[in-house]
Amino acid sequence: MRRVVCRPCRPRPRVGPVGVLTRFGHQVLAAVDDADALITAVREHRPDIVVTDVRMPPDNTDDGLRAAVALRHEHPTLPVLVLSRYIEQSYAAHLLDLGSDSGVGYLLKDRVSAVGEFVDAVTQVAAGTTVVDPEVVRQLLNRRRDPLQRLTPREREVLALMAEGRTNTAIVRELYVTEAAVNKHVSNILQKLDLHLDGQGHRRVLAVLTYLRA
Repeated sequence: MRRVVCRPCRPRPRVGPVGVLTRFGHQVLAAVDDADALITAVREHRPDIVVTDVRMPPDNTDDGLRAAVALRHEHPTLPVLVLSRYIEQSYAAHLLDLGSDSGVGYLLKDRVSAVGEFVDAVTQVAAGTTVVDPEVVRQLLNRRRDPLQRLTPREREVLALMAEGRTNTAIVRELYVTEAAVNKHVSNILQKLDLHLDGQGHRRVLAVLTYLRA
């Protein structure tokens, strides 16, 4: 059971995260209607995870996202799952910039109706995993045409080892090169694949996905 502070969005009639979470045994500590109430509820209840919309009052723009970012700065280990009605890649990038020290997720609100996927995402994020909506990942990858053609043979070799789950240290041992050389290759790979997010761990994941989908 996870203790949750939630924004009670309802993308479809009678379907919302509060009812879904309760049905699957999670304890909803607070269901709030605006960003200020979200911050107050988290400070009061200290939940295991926050589930919020990107857009919510008072401005109905990106108030929920900004509240999530503020909460993570205030509580760096707080898992946060953000829901969005539309794919907004800049919001996904901003959220992933929070880093990978604790769970973070970005899902389309339709996933709430896909009950199993939504509950699984909540569980994974609360456990410290990063979860990005498959459609968001698909669009990020489809923006680039034949991105691997930009890489040198050595960079492709490094990326292949990354796809095997090798760390930079392991790649150094495998290729008999210096750590500085591997760091440079990784940096070039991320740059050539147009992965300009600040969260290094998430950039590596997206780079590997690009390799596997090629």
